[in-house]
Amino acid sequence: MGKTFRPRPADYGVFSLKGAALTPSPSRRVAQAIDGLRHGWPLAIDGAPLLLPAETAIRREASTARMLISAARAATLQLANQREAARPHAPVLIRAAEQLDLGAAQAIADPSLDLAAPLKGPFRAEPLQWNRAATAALELARLAGILPAFLVGAEPADEPVAVEPGDLETFADTQALTIATRARLPVAACEETEIVAFRSANDLREHVALVIGTQNADRIPLVRLHSECLTGDILGSLKCDCGPQLDTALSAMAVEVAQGGWGVLLYLRQEGRGIGLINKLRAYRLQDQGFDTLEANRRLGLPEEARDFPVAARMMDLLGLWSIRLLTNNPAKVAALQQCGITVAERVPHHLAPNPHNARYLATKRDKSGHLFE
Repeated sequence: MGKTFRPRPADYGVFSLKGAALTPSPSRRVAQAIDGLRHGWPLAIDGAPLLLPAETAIRREASTARMLISAARAATLQLANQREAARPHAPVLIRAAEQLDLGAAQAIADPSLDLAAPLKGPFRAEPLQWNRAATAALELARLAGILPAFLVGAEPADEPVAVEPGDLETFADTQALTIATRARLPVAACEETEIVAFRSANDLREHVALVIGTQNADRIPLVRLHSECLTGDILGSLKCDCGPQLDTALSAMAVEVAQGGWGVLLYLRQEGRGIGLINKLRAYRLQDQGFDTLEANRRLGLPEEARDFPVAARMMDLLGLWSIRLLTNNPAKVAALQQCGITVAERVPHHLAPNPHNARYLATKRDKSGHLFE
């Protein structure tokens, strides 16, 4: 059999046009870095040593005494001081007494393995002279859906992917998002429905909107921002209220149509509040060990809230929605959209009864995230 072609970082990004080399754009470099991290390739970020992703690196014999982790994870290893612990997603550089191979590094990176691998260390935190590059590396790991942990200065098996800390600012530009296509899509809640698909050159996630009823400039639409939840929306998970929230939102919009109004459901491809499916399931394992939703995310070194609300605002802008009635219990959503220039004329409560499996989850949203349930 012929050898399977596996592109390497050098195969991307440098293009010749009549003999001239073109430097890849910042957004392209970020896209390459995200793809590279999922393949286990090292990062070469300006100002930092080579960073090898602890979760996905393929060179099993790679080893080093230093790792880059988040302050939240460092706190669980008792390596973060009070100032650092107050910034849970800040990068922390740690050094082990002995060389760390990938197996040891993965046990340090993943707190859901703590019960299986309880003995770690000793470690010490070291001064970090390349904080901006380290912060960018942790954010790139989140965008790639992997654990935010890197072996620092390990000899790589693959060529590194080059990226600059400032590239992330360009990558986050929502103006690259456009409407790709739209079509009629009768759904169970309302047959008079259109689906609109959005695509960005900077992002592989393709968001969609369901326009329920006929767009009417004389009526303010009922709008719901719904973040993708595979376990709740598709599999009927009882650990969250996502599936019932989705169904209830569509039913509420169907009522609006019956009363001469209309609605829009934005379905955002931001699984696990933006941390990705795999990391969400890791958080579930930690919840089974007694941690609540927010504590689990912090122990993973990931944000408690990483959803991209400016993307939702851009989708609304493209649909011509500037004033909405927002179906939500979360005041932070209202504030985030208003900050992006969307007028939230009314917050419409979206209450559902708890079940024995999600009661603590809903209580955490109320008590720690400020959700309103009255």
